Amino acid sequence: MQRDPLVRLPPELERPDARSPARYLLGIDGGATKTLAAVLDVEQHLIHLAQSGPSNEDAIGSRAAVAALVEVAERALERAGIEAAELGAGVVAVAGTDTEAIVRQFSAARSDDWIVVNDVVAAWAAATGAQPGIGAISGTGSNVFGVGPDGRAWRVGGWGHLLGDEGSGFWLGVEAIRAALRDRDGSGPETALSDAVAAFFDAPSVEAVASLAYSRPLGKSEIAAFTVEACRLAQAGDAVACGLYERGAELLGAQVAAVARHTALAAAASFPVGLIGSVFKAGAIFVDPLAAVVHESAPGAQLAIAEMPPVGGSLLLALRACGRGGELTAAELQRLLDQAPVHAG
Repeated sequence: MQRDPLVRLPPELERPDARSPARYLLGIDGGATKTLAAVLDVEQHLIHLAQSGPSNEDAIGSRAAVAALVEVAERALERAGIEAAELGAGVVAVAGTDTEAIVRQFSAARSDDWIVVNDVVAAWAAATGAQPGIGAISGTGSNVFGVGPDGRAWRVGGWGHLLGDEGSGFWLGVEAIRAALRDRDGSGPETALSDAVAAFFDAPSVEAVASLAYSRPLGKSEIAAFTVEACRLAQAGDAVACGLYERGAELLGAQVAAVARHTALAAAASFPVGLIGSVFKAGAIFVDPLAAVVHESAPGAQLAIAEMPPVGGSLLLALRACGRGGELTAAELQRLLDQAPVHAG
């Protein structure tokens, strides 16, 4: 079986080169629920943000995804008061299982020499400061990506909600509904999830929620949103809900461990593992079992919640592409992002 990396760093990021004075840089993070674009003025230390709806091609199709990316980029440039030609570099991070389809259509829609990467690459950069380490995403979906000390990149997961997304909000939501249905038909243990599922989806019964899943059907974001209730019940001690979080954490932890092995990070004395996404807000009930699995094969892993949003990772990659990666620290970039107002479309 072929074992080449599923995701590679583009040549512009593997071998950075000062391509221009690069006063202005563009970073975009395209996700399943929203798309965020940021223009960074390197000289003035200012960031101009624009936000629009989803740009995940798995959810809305590649043409609609590209349209959303182009639209939010244009609004960010407008907020900055500049033309696209003034950009030193642009990095567009896109969600979805077929990044190449987005690359082709995006290149056709815009002639700008922007770098398009899978969103997990930007998440890695945000989580590690674009240094050797691993970024683990668990939001609506899940994905893990890392880069080793020799530059070798490796991705695990990211197969979408039908074939993967283990340990994600969607996965937890689906498993919670399944647990409630097993409670209802007597094939599984009793759980407070049953009443919570019916109430959350405003249905008269658990079986009515099952009908909604097929007839409406319930969307990915709707199902993932139930994790707020599942988390509350797990923290309150519901055994079934706790078991779901533990199982999801173990599956995601195994993916992190696999990335560590394939990038030689597992042998490192210390390396960062940035945790990105809403599911990690569950805290110890999710993070502790995940860490236990990772540390079995990679004891040097230093797990921590990543504070920087993925769009910051896109900007760090744009700085790297221009050979200016050391001119703005991750902490300073985080401060600028926190201060920048978001203009939604």
